[in-house]
Amino acid sequence: MTRALLALIAAATVALACAGAATAQEELKIGAVGSLSGGGTAWGLAIQRGTQMAIDEVNAAGGLKLGDKTYKPRLVMYDDQYTSTGGKTAAERLVNSDGVKFILGPAGSPPALAVIGVTNPAKVIVLSDGYAPAILKNEAKAAYNFRALNSNVEFTPAMIAWLKQNMPEVKKIGLVCTNDAVGQAALPLLIDAYKKAGYEVWSELYDRGTKEFTPLMTRMIAQGVDLFDLNFNAPTEAGLLLKQARQAGYKGRIWQVGGPSVDEIMAVAGPLADGFLSYDVFDFDSPAAAKFVATYHKQWPGIINAQAPAWYNAAKVLFEAMRRAGTTDVDKVRDALEKLDGYDAGLFGPVRWGGMADYGVNHQLLLKFLIVEVKDGKRVTRAELQPEQR
Repeated sequence: MTRALLALIAAATVALACAGAATAQEELKIGAVGSLSGGGTAWGLAIQRGTQMAIDEVNAAGGLKLGDKTYKPRLVMYDDQYTSTGGKTAAERLVNSDGVKFILGPAGSPPALAVIGVTNPAKVIVLSDGYAPAILKNEAKAAYNFRALNSNVEFTPAMIAWLKQNMPEVKKIGLVCTNDAVGQAALPLLIDAYKKAGYEVWSELYDRGTKEFTPLMTRMIAQGVDLFDLNFNAPTEAGLLLKQARQAGYKGRIWQVGGPSVDEIMAVAGPLADGFLSYDVFDFDSPAAAKFVATYHKQWPGIINAQAPAWYNAAKVLFEAMRRAGTTDVDKVRDALEKLDGYDAGLFGPVRWGGMADYGVNHQLLLKFLIVEVKDGKRVTRAELQPEQR
């Protein structure tokens, strides 16, 4: 056998080995639940796109290496229509039909509460969002569910303290939110926080999906409200509330302790959004943002919802926990997640878990956040704050 033939056989053997290694990658389904229709669509797209960016990054690097196996993550996502029914249906499909063990989303308490009702008994890890305390404080002690973004419990005290210091002329707050189980649970917490800070509060509820808010805005103006808080209303409804408040003649301050959806609200309200202040989760002008924005716009044009970087961060945190666990075993990944303090995915700084004092479990991811103001159609950062670690 000639040297040339031996070299050819060796090269072919190496090629076959490489091909075998490539095909040896196992598919790893990563579930996602989010609103791809209805008032919360911006948040659903943020989940979908932020998670997909993290998955693309892992696959471009050769896959997710866990122990002696390499996995190729693939996103499987269903629309929850920003409803509890939609959330339950999406979770059941992911768990029972697709065999998914790891889920990101949804954003919003109605679908999030419905999702964990399916996933906790099935021992499926969920990193979700939504302000209802029961997402973490529940009979199951949030055994497999984590919250990937701050809730109002974490950021409200710091925002109200900032308001007190920077706008001492504000004495009376107006609150308008949805007339459902979520609004009825979350609104009292916000009212209590404002009252403890010395504010007078007027509040009213509306039916989810409402498009005409003028009568409600007229009643609010008659109450002599100094500041109107859009709180945790979905992007489209929050934008309409702001727009119609201004059209009805409201001259006071408008801000949002919740959200975040500044760009979407600007898109709905147009020039009437000028002066609007809001909780926001990501500084798009930071040095760390440049690469994220460039990568995002290679796939999708237009507005980047501020939650998209947070879901990219959540997916990166999940993948890092898998790496440290060295397996896809749910209990081991859950344990690794709980011990992930200090890991930095590159956008929000080191991981910090909190929540024990408020929820009985340290499954609340604590992210630094911003107060931004709309000026001449652009967001301007007014403050960078840290959530309470309890």
